[in-house]
Amino acid sequence: MPSTNYEGSSQEYGVVFERDVMMKTRDGVRLATDIYFPATGGKRAPGKFPVVLERTPYDKRSAVNVTKGKYFARRGYVCAIQDVRGRFGSEGEWYAFAHEAPDGYDCVEWLGTQPWSNGKVGTMGDSYCGSDQAALATLNPPHLSTMIVAVGASNYYHSSMRQNGTLEQRFFVYAFRMAMTSKEAEADPALKAALYKAFHQDIRQIVDRFPLREGATILRRVPAYERWAIDILTHGEYDDYWKGRGYAPNEYYDEHADVPTLYLSGWYDSYARNTPESYMALSKMKRSPQRLLMGPWTHGQYEVTYAGDSDFGPDSHIHYNDLKLAWFDHYMKGLHTEFADWQPVRIFVMGGGSGRRNYDGRLERGGSWRSEKDWPIPGTKFTPYYLGTGGALSTKKPARGSASSRFTFNPRDPVPTIGGGISAADPVMLPGAFDQRGRSDFHGCKDTLPLNVRADILAFQTEPLAQPTEATGPVEVHLWASSSAVDTDFTAKLIDVFPPSDDYPDGLAINLTDSIIRARYRNGWEKPELMEPGTPYEFVFQLYHTSNVFQKGHRIRVDISSSNWPRFDVNPNTGGPLGREQVYQVAHQTVYHDAQRPSHIVLPLQPR
Repeated sequence: MPSTNYEGSSQEYGVVFERDVMMKTRDGVRLATDIYFPATGGKRAPGKFPVVLERTPYDKRSAVNVTKGKYFARRGYVCAIQDVRGRFGSEGEWYAFAHEAPDGYDCVEWLGTQPWSNGKVGTMGDSYCGSDQAALATLNPPHLSTMIVAVGASNYYHSSMRQNGTLEQRFFVYAFRMAMTSKEAEADPALKAALYKAFHQDIRQIVDRFPLREGATILRRVPAYERWAIDILTHGEYDDYWKGRGYAPNEYYDEHADVPTLYLSGWYDSYARNTPESYMALSKMKRSPQRLLMGPWTHGQYEVTYAGDSDFGPDSHIHYNDLKLAWFDHYMKGLHTEFADWQPVRIFVMGGGSGRRNYDGRLERGGSWRSEKDWPIPGTKFTPYYLGTGGALSTKKPARGSASSRFTFNPRDPVPTIGGGISAADPVMLPGAFDQRGRSDFHGCKDTLPLNVRADILAFQTEPLAQPTEATGPVEVHLWASSSAVDTDFTAKLIDVFPPSDDYPDGLAINLTDSIIRARYRNGWEKPELMEPGTPYEFVFQLYHTSNVFQKGHRIRVDISSSNWPRFDVNPNTGGPLGREQVYQVAHQTVYHDAQRPSHIVLPLQPR
């Protein structure tokens, strides 16, 4: 039985702090750092302390960061929060993620050698602040002691910034959001007001004009921000641009620091594939403890119980600072905290709730925590579910003979995005779990009908399940398809179909995970190959990882289409240059589901 005799740092200190301590990087740029110290009697406490570091583009002086700094200082840590290069108090030019490996290394070593430091530096942070940890770790700074990489990258090209060759357009929205607090905006009130208007009033109209055109929007007045947005749009191949340490930490895992690391994310987070993949690789390559924690959350929302319109109950909530403290206490102070007894993987399995509508109007989806020895879970039965004639989905292989389904994809009328693993795109795209039907508050929806009544979506579903069925792990699609176009996209979405009930008379179709693939990259990410129109090809691509119990009477459904907009950029179907093509062409798509071309989705079923 796990021990319950846990120790932990208590709130035994006061706090003093120094603002805008300037750290010089190797190229001479100075980065502004706020440092919070444990204090006694209103003065810095004597002795040396472990240091926790967060490097952020979101203002080290924000209320949440000040609270964080004081929280750790009161518990016997020096807490350093640093503005990354080009943001707020730091010098230099911000070009997202480009300098975070060397800048982060220099910061860790600077902190580890200060007279008030005991030489142990732990890092923490979410999203950008998780990814900049992954970047610096590839340079293996000697004073790095441990990390909590929350919703951070393993590879931005393969998952999160681009996905199987397509661009996640939320980063365009992100560029406008970040530009509002750029140095140019802070120096020019009129520009700041114009950027504020663009983001808060005009962003939906701007999204309608995507892909972004150089010089066509207010971003032209913040050149580094516009240049980054155009670069990620037009660098379609996996080339040297994407292989830098800031974008592709997994290219440098052999050099990566071997320190205890907690990888943390949620099933509806935009890093729901990156995070498990980081754990999967590094837990096999490194000797130090690597741990994975996956909850039912959207991006960074660990302290709420819902994702979109699904509520998972009070057990899904965690106290984030307390969790981080327990990690640092165990791995930096040697205290016996809850992490002394953790198995390598802890997951929240969604499903099992009442299925009723709760007081807040959300579906009581339910779920529970479980610990596992590894990821994917040992003993997982990776089971093909085959697409079939008449919209069937079954574990039975297709019979001999030809069988196919067809639809027409018009890039001028793309399928609207309704939830999913999205971040940093509010108010245009909302993350999480939603009934897959049109809604007025979802950009691109023209009606309130179920999404799969559209003629450009093929829906395949099982018969009602005779018993609960758990799918927990990575999900992969094998799609046999052809097109009248030389290039196009294909999407797949895994859905839990709830039967009709008193609260939901029409039933529900709740999204679990999805993805997309650009046809020109079907044989590799570095060299595009156009298709021969009408020729069938197999497209193999990964969806985000998930964990869900499909209850008895529910159905498992897979929707196939060619767009998910505005989440992903729309393929013009011409084979022209990405991000620059202005001619659009209708594509006639064929999906095959016969014995020779058995399209299927591989689900990670759990034998319990």
